[in-house]
Amino acid sequence: MTSAPVSPPAIPPVDAYRPETRLVHAGTLRSNFGEASEALYLTQGFVYASAEECEARFKGEAPGFIYSRFSNPNIAMFEHRMAELEGAEAARATATGMAAVTTALLAPLRAGDHVVAASALFGSCRYVVEDLLPRYGIAATLVDGLDLDAWRAAMRPNTKSCFIESPTNPTLDVLDIEAIAAIAHEAGARLIVDNVFATPLWQSPLSLGAEVVVYSATKHIDGQGRCLGGVILSSQAFIDEHIHTFMRQTGPAISPFNAWVLTKGLETLALRVRQQTDNAAALADTLAGHPKIVRLIYPGRADHPQAALVTKQMRGGSTLVGFEVKGGKAAAFRFLNALRLTRISNNLGDTRSLVTHPATTTHQRLAPEARAALGIGDGFIRFSAGIEHRDDIVADVVAALEHA
Repeated sequence: MTSAPVSPPAIPPVDAYRPETRLVHAGTLRSNFGEASEALYLTQGFVYASAEECEARFKGEAPGFIYSRFSNPNIAMFEHRMAELEGAEAARATATGMAAVTTALLAPLRAGDHVVAASALFGSCRYVVEDLLPRYGIAATLVDGLDLDAWRAAMRPNTKSCFIESPTNPTLDVLDIEAIAAIAHEAGARLIVDNVFATPLWQSPLSLGAEVVVYSATKHIDGQGRCLGGVILSSQAFIDEHIHTFMRQTGPAISPFNAWVLTKGLETLALRVRQQTDNAAALADTLAGHPKIVRLIYPGRADHPQAALVTKQMRGGSTLVGFEVKGGKAAAFRFLNALRLTRISNNLGDTRSLVTHPATTTHQRLAPEARAALGIGDGFIRFSAGIEHRDDIVADVVAALEHA
């Protein structure tokens, strides 16, 4: 026996609530059936009551969804919830994190423009900056992201965008977002920040002067190895002027199902990130001074090279630890192959502890001298802490180091 549809209870405004509460409630759209969990809207298109209504929606004169490539209830819920969490006016979800990076960089630019980016970037991000943009007449300059004088020297009259990761992938350097934003603004440019390693829980680039924040939602936001996704967050004006039409016409769209999965992932983001951060900190403390570790990097420790900036800029450490095993690639591979609980994977931010060897995976396309300049040695390991018991994580790593 079925029940007749009823009007669902009103959703309370979330403006006054803290991030953990917003992650559960913000942006929810309920149908007239009043479902508790967000419904799935697996549809390509939508129907209209009249030809006049259809025309009005396409003209932007009437609210409503048109086509799931660029508007869908599940995508709208994910975008709204992310915007609430980040403190942004607007958001657009994309198929992947790299789709978010590429769109945020490419969409506002024209031939003759110039981009300045930190050299410490994920390999695919460096490809976009170094190889892709110049194909379309957009010049790019890479600088040492930690060197503010290098940022100032790189600025040109035609510089339109600056791009950084902080903390960086994989060496966990922390760049001064506020200072770099000020340099960009003085030159008339915008700052785009990839905030994946910090997560929106521990760092808010928009409040530090950045204009645009991007995420690979595949990482902590999903956090359970299920699907791909990305998101761009900025002012309503930037989204309307640069991102909306570009995405509508070129199609780097997220699927409604993936948007639904990511929306559900947000509900537990705070719980997972806190546990992962605590586990990463415990592992870092254990590895400090270990005889087989020649270098340890963790943003939550006092010996981090930018410890003062971490305290000023971030609300927590990181879910990741970087360390270099004595003995180079051979020792690093022996360590990786000896792990039993931790899995070898190039992903991060998962409930499972994951580990990768950047020199042969995420940054393998860089020349050896370029990797060396970034601090990515042949023995360097990137460890992404999961939500397992910290003692089990630590025991697994310490035991594997005996084989290094």
